[in-house]
Amino acid sequence: MKKDNNTDKITRKEAISKMGKYAALTAVGTFVILNPLSSQTQSTPPQTGGNPFG
Repeated sequence: MKKDNNTDKITRKEAISKMGKYAALTAVGTFVILNPLSSQTQSTPPQTGGNPFG
């Protein structure tokens, strides 16, 4: 059986730390993109009524 001397492996602690940072960044990005308050302010209802010929 060969020993695997691969030096680019990381420990479980490092992996959890990296995934935690990624999860936090993803949560912030999702909140910014899908923020309901900013979505409501960006979408305006169409103007109804008024003079269509003028």
